[in-house]
Amino acid sequence: MTWIWVLAAAVVGLAAGTGACFLYFTRIKRTTFRKRDEVLNEAKSQAQNVLVEAKEEIVKLKQAAEKEIREERNEIRQSEGRLQKKEDMLERRADALVHKERWYEQKTKEVERKEKESQDKESELSRTLTEQKQKLHQIAALTREEAVKILLDKLEPELESEKAGLIRKRLEAAKEESEREARRIISMAVQRFAAEHTADTVVTVVDLPNEEMKGRIIGREGRNIRAFERATGVDVIVDDTPGVIVLSAFDGVRREMARRAMEKLIFDGRIHPTRIEEIVEQNKREMEEQINQIGKQFLYENEIMNVHPKLVTLVGRLKYRTSYGQNVLQHIREVGHLCGTMAAELKLDAKLARRCGIFHDIGKAVDQEFEGSHPVIGGELLKRFDEAKEVVDAAANHHNDADASFTYTVLTAAADAISASRPGARGESLDRYVKRLEQLESIAKGMPGVTGAYAIQAGRELRVLVDADKINDGQAVIVARDIAKAIEQQMTYPGEIKVTVMRETRVVEYAR
Repeated sequence: MTWIWVLAAAVVGLAAGTGACFLYFTRIKRTTFRKRDEVLNEAKSQAQNVLVEAKEEIVKLKQAAEKEIREERNEIRQSEGRLQKKEDMLERRADALVHKERWYEQKTKEVERKEKESQDKESELSRTLTEQKQKLHQIAALTREEAVKILLDKLEPELESEKAGLIRKRLEAAKEESEREARRIISMAVQRFAAEHTADTVVTVVDLPNEEMKGRIIGREGRNIRAFERATGVDVIVDDTPGVIVLSAFDGVRREMARRAMEKLIFDGRIHPTRIEEIVEQNKREMEEQINQIGKQFLYENEIMNVHPKLVTLVGRLKYRTSYGQNVLQHIREVGHLCGTMAAELKLDAKLARRCGIFHDIGKAVDQEFEGSHPVIGGELLKRFDEAKEVVDAAANHHNDADASFTYTVLTAAADAISASRPGARGESLDRYVKRLEQLESIAKGMPGVTGAYAIQAGRELRVLVDADKINDGQAVIVARDIAKAIEQQMTYPGEIKVTVMRETRVVEYAR
């Protein structure tokens, strides 16, 4: 009985489960169909939207295409219009060319006709001239050659006079132009360089801390001062001047070395022959090193490269060398600058010209040790150290322009004279200065026809007055040249001297 109830319960449960499943699947089916309808509706809506957008895009593309077609048609019409204008213009030009060709043909025919007429007239004129010449020869009883000779004989004196006047004018104009250009170049070079005025001497004064030091410097029986003079080659002057001693020597290097040694001895206090020799030897080495450094620095500042070491030392020695009171190192600096500036104005090699100016007085560094003038010594030194031939010639001939082989030598001589003749550059005694002015005036007064002569501008110019009754304008030129030649032969002077001859005619009458 129990199993029947179990079976019934199972049947009932199966039926209930089947019903529940049926209901579940029915609900799912309804939900699926509803979602399907929604998806279909949404797809239809999107498809309609896409279709509308596609139609709108098609319309837009169609409008753009139509617009582009219209623009292209407009451009084509404009191009056709331009082409039509060009064709019309070409046709007009072709017509104009045809007219010009016809005009040229007419002109050519006219020119040919006129040339033929001119040739006929020229032939007729030649025949007429020949007939006239024959008639003239018959009337004058002269041949053509005889007539030409007579005419030339008459014209020759006039031509000679005109030729002489023209040559004189040309020479005067060329001289004035060359002098003006030379003055411009020299003045420009001088203005672009400002140099110090120096006044070195051959003595050096050393200050002493007290008068007792003089006795210690002299030493017992003068042994210290003798040892010092022997070691340095410098004279020591101990006089009554309080607080100083004087070192005297023509060699500036020795004098400077002696000054340094003396100051070190005074500062050290130990003054005896052995100590003097030690200090002097030490100062010699220091001076050699310093001289070499001075030479290197000087050449570097002036852009002079590839120099033999011995020449560098000789340049440094020029710092302690003077000429007529002018420091030679400062002098060659000026000459180098002036040479470079003038060479640049003349379109020459400015660096080579500056090198010529720097080394032109190198012989003065050793002229106290060798025989001969400093130009000769300098030329030999530069040749030995393989300097350029222009540099060698500038050093050897800067005081003798007649032997100059290069333009740079002449520039060096001019720059050397400018540097030496600057006011204050070199010392010169008053007596020598006055004598030179008197000699200038006496040379001029010794010329015939001269009534007065006056040296002006510190002897740089000589004004000469001549008798107008005895000297005419042409002779005045000769007098000026003779005076200049006499000054060149009889005097020695730096730079140049200008000779000005003045001729004046005065007529005086009194109204009573």
